[in-house]
Formats: sequence, C-alpha cells, structure tokens
Amino acid sequence: MTSTFPRLMLDHATRRPTAPALRVKEYGIWQTTTWADLADLVRRMACGFSQAGMARDDHVVVVGDNRPRLYAAMLAVQSLGAVPVPLYQDAVSAEFVFPINNADVRFAVVEDQEQVDKMLEIREKCPQIARIWYDDPRGLRSYAEAGLEPLDTLLATGQAAHAARPGFFDEQVAQVQPRDVAAMFFTSGTTGNPKGVVHTHFTLLDRATAGARFDKLTEKEEVLAYLPPAWIGQNIFSYAQWLSCGYVVNCPESAATVTIDLKEIGPTYYFAPPRIFEGLLTSVMIRMEDASTIKKWLFQRFMDVARRVGPARMDGKPLGLVDSVTYALGNLCIYGPLRNTLGFSRVRVAYTAGEAIGPDLFTFYRSIGVNLKQLYGSTETAVFVCLQPDNEAKADTVGVPIDGVEIKLAPNGELLVKSPGLLKEYYKNPAATAEVLTEDGWYHTGDAGFLDAGGHLKIIDRAKDVGRIVGGPNDGAMFAPKYVENKLKFFPFIKEAVAFGDKREKVCAFVNIDFEAVGNWAERRNLPYAGYTDLAAKPEVLAMIKECVEKVNADLAQDKLLTGSQISRFLVLHKELDADDGEMTRTRKVKRGFINDKYQVLVDAMYGGKTEQFIETAVKFEDGRSGSVSATLSIIDAKTFASVQKAA
Repeated sequence: MTSTFPRLMLDHATRRPTAPALRVKEYGIWQTTTWADLADLVRRMACGFSQAGMARDDHVVVVGDNRPRLYAAMLAVQSLGAVPVPLYQDAVSAEFVFPINNADVRFAVVEDQEQVDKMLEIREKCPQIARIWYDDPRGLRSYAEAGLEPLDTLLATGQAAHAARPGFFDEQVAQVQPRDVAAMFFTSGTTGNPKGVVHTHFTLLDRATAGARFDKLTEKEEVLAYLPPAWIGQNIFSYAQWLSCGYVVNCPESAATVTIDLKEIGPTYYFAPPRIFEGLLTSVMIRMEDASTIKKWLFQRFMDVARRVGPARMDGKPLGLVDSVTYALGNLCIYGPLRNTLGFSRVRVAYTAGEAIGPDLFTFYRSIGVNLKQLYGSTETAVFVCLQPDNEAKADTVGVPIDGVEIKLAPNGELLVKSPGLLKEYYKNPAATAEVLTEDGWYHTGDAGFLDAGGHLKIIDRAKDVGRIVGGPNDGAMFAPKYVENKLKFFPFIKEAVAFGDKREKVCAFVNIDFEAVGNWAERRNLPYAGYTDLAAKPEVLAMIKECVEKVNADLAQDKLLTGSQISRFLVLHKELDADDGEMTRTRKVKRGFINDKYQVLVDAMYGGKTEQFIETAVKFEDGRSGSVSATLSIIDAKTFASVQKAA
C-alpha cells in the first residue's frame, strides 16, 4: 500500500464525488455526506488547524461517538502530518490524564459538552492543552474558557485561510508519506498504564487492504459504526477499510438507537465483539420466553433443524432433499424473520473479535444463515492476522493467516507473528517495544495457541493466564480461565464470569448475572426483587445459575485437556463488574488480577470452604458520585463430572 489516508479520501472525491461516504442519523433522519462534501470539510478543517498552530508530528486527541465531523477531523489532522489519538468516550476524565501527558497533546477535538467538561476538568494536570474544539454546541453557549471554540468557528477560519492560499492543503497532503505515523491507539491494558501503539499509514492500510481482498469487499458495502473509535477494531473497519474500499459508513443517532438503526441500514459488512452477539441473542431469548406456546414450539422445532444442518449449509456442503426443504421452510417462518429482527437480513460478511466467542453462540448465528466468522489480531498487529474463509468457519479456531502473515510458536507455546501490519513502536517506551518485537521482526502476541492439521489457528488463552491445577485428583491438569469464562457467558443469564484455579487444587468462579435476562426470568415466575443486589442473591436465581455451571462442567468433562478446569464452587457477585470501578478495561475485558486482589476475601472464602461471606464494596455511579454496596454472598458447590476419557 503506497497511499495515505488523505490521498485515498481525495481519490474517492475525484472519482466518485456524489457517492455517499458517510451517513449520520439526526433527529430521526439520515443525513448524507458525499465524498466531495467530505473533501471540502477536511480541507477547511485542516486549514483551520494550521492557522491554530497545529504542525507536523503534533498529537491531537479525538474523543466522541462515531460522527462525520470527528472522522473529518482525523483526516484533517493526518493531512497536516499530525497524529490523531482517539480516546474512549466513556472513560472518566482521570483516565485521559496519562495518555494526554504521555503524548504531549496540545489540541483536542471532542464531540459534546460531556467531553468538553472532562477536558476542562483535567486542564490543571494537563496544562499543555491549548485548544479544544467541539462538534455539538448544545449546553455550551455560556462557556467562556480560553482556547475553547466550536468546530463551526474553526471551519470559518479554515475557509478564509484556504481562500487566501488555495494550494496549501494539497501541498500538505503531498508531503505525507506512507511510512509516516498515521495514528496512535492506547491499549486498554489489564495491568499498569496504557501503552501508546504507534501505527503508520502503511501498516494500517496494508492490513485493511489485505482484509478487503480476503472478503472481496467493494465500494457497495454498508457498515454501521457504533463501537468506540478508540478501539482499533472499530477504526480498521470504519476508517481504514472505509477509505481503502470507499464504502458507506453509517453513524447511529445514539447508543440507545443502535438496534433500530441496525435494522434500518441493514449492513452488508458487520463487526462486533462477542458481547454484542451475546446481547442480541439474549434479547431474542427473552422475547421467545414471552411468546405463545405454538410460537415457542415452532421456534424450538426449527432451531433444532438449524443447529443440525445450518452450519453445514453455510459451509457449502450438500444437503439431502428433506433437510433442504425443511430448512427452506424454517427460513421462511423463523430464520428470515429472525435475521430481519436482528438487523442481519443483508449481512454478507460478519466478524467477531476482541476475545473468544462461545462455540454454541457462534454456531447459533451460522445456523440461522448469518455468515459469522472469527478473526484474530490485536492493536499491535493492525487487527488482521488470521481470518476465516467463507466455507471454513470453525467454532474452535480463528482462521488462517492471510496475505503477508507468518506464524510460529515459541517453545513455551506462545504465538509469534510477522506481518507488514506490526506496530512501529510503543510511544516513549523502548523497553516495552523490545519486549514484544524481536530484532528479526517477530511480534510476541502473549497468546497461547497452535495451528491445527488444516492450517487454522486455535487460541487457548493468554499465555500468562494458562495455568495448572496443583494437588487433588486433577493435579497437573491445564487451567484456561478465559475458555471456562466464555463457556459460562454463552448462557443468556450470565453476563460476565471470572475463573480462578492456577496453582490451586480446584477451580472456583465469580459470576455476574445479566440483569435484564434474569429480571425477565424472575418476573415470569412472580419473583419480586428490589434491584441487582437483591436479585443476584435470590435462592431461585442461585439454583438456576448452578444449573448453568453444571452444564459447563459436563461439557468440560468431554475435553481431555480441560476436564480439570471444571468449576467446583462459585458465587454470584453483588454488583456488576464495571470499567469505572477498575474491574474491566474499556473494551470490557476483565482485569483478573485486579479482581482477585479487590475481592480477596471472597476468593479466600470460596477456597476456605465457607458457605457464605459478607462483602462491602466501594462503587462509582454514572453521575460521578461514590458510594458502597454490601451483601452477604452465598457460596455454592457445583457438581463435577468424571472425564469421559478416564471413564472410557
């Protein structure tokens, strides 16, 4: 890839000026920005930034939801040879301090009043922030802070600057080279301060183009951009591949309208982490619980057919006449309407990544005709390392290495990757860079895995998290916590799980219930509750979760490698794990070490044989207030099963 992001944008504007580039829903109406409109917007914005003092290699934070003018801001920053640094819009202000100071940020482009307030709140700790521009002016009329102004003012300044010097913008774009730094993404990191992952135009666009070739993406695709732009997954699918292919990116009105907007747009190319697919399935199952008896019967009958023949059909394998006719009838009555309800009626390619997806969840979507596939990658690899071919999507692998990628295994089982998409460096952190990049260009992924006989990559867990059971009947057995947690999370009643067991004689787990799903379950049984903590402690709920845990144990007993990872004891936490409380990353990965330390009293109680334990926990509420939640938690023993191999 020998181009840059701004050049690709200008190329689309020249070849297809009236084609839609972006859409955004405002007040219930979809507004379209053409490629010509976008080029004009970026040109004025870049000239305005230059007038404000922005120069080559400056770092500029961009914070907000997916919005056309924030996308334009990133392009304008890159046009000047400066570097956009997207940050998570749901982060509290204190989380901005380290990345802003680490990257010496002087400029910020934010979405609205909420993000402006965060920037103003940290100005004392980040005094170098000179200018803050905002997109949405609502609530900001009376603000009179130095250096704060709307993007409209910047655009007016940029228009005047462009009129005075018409060739300036094109000169700046021409100076930006593919090997120049294009963006910096701060890893959410489960330990310590986040690290700034530096990527060039070449690394991001090379991987975006390789992924597009693999799935035959064209300018006709429709994409819904609803995940945080600070997450490289969203950035690759809705920014790098958008500019590489020239398809349409649609921005929903708000987080609350995403499911409605998904159905209205009907994307052809869709990307989501497993938790989104879990949430969609949970909503379907809740709705089916409230359906009539005949509808439930039809749903179950045809879903049995789908599970039996659907995946084979998606893989292009021939079906018998009876199965073909039965599936076609199910498609007419159940699968088609279900795909439409989910917003997947036009999906040609759907991907999930970020963490492993439960095999049952994966199979469900493929069985109803959604071409859901898995990919493997990370922030440091510009996402695309392995992808699943259309007719070779396996529930327990993450695909084959794509163009330009080499894979090998270290002696300890860690996966090493060589790819044109590898990070340039961790910003201002040469020691961390040297830890992950070898002198001959291999990247240490930190994941444990192997290539199967068909050349597909299978990830077991994070290498540092894979442990061993010590003592007891399963002494020496492998313990893979993420694998166990994902099996638990397939159940619609379980939202999160944290498993413990390394260097212990048995596995114990924390469980978070899904408040909506369990609440609906309780209401249908006329079971009153006063909130999350009360519902989580109900004996009926604990019994239901125990059934889920024991089903997972029965499944693990089938796996000779992981039969020792069966859960002996568990408890249902009194609060939801929350990124604001430091228990999860902004991409909703549990911080297992932090949780172990924070809830040590509960871990000790599970392993100490107690049947209950009192706990009081400090929490942060959405409005910024602090408080505490306390409860006496029941600790439940779960049935474990003899290994099938041992029994045989």
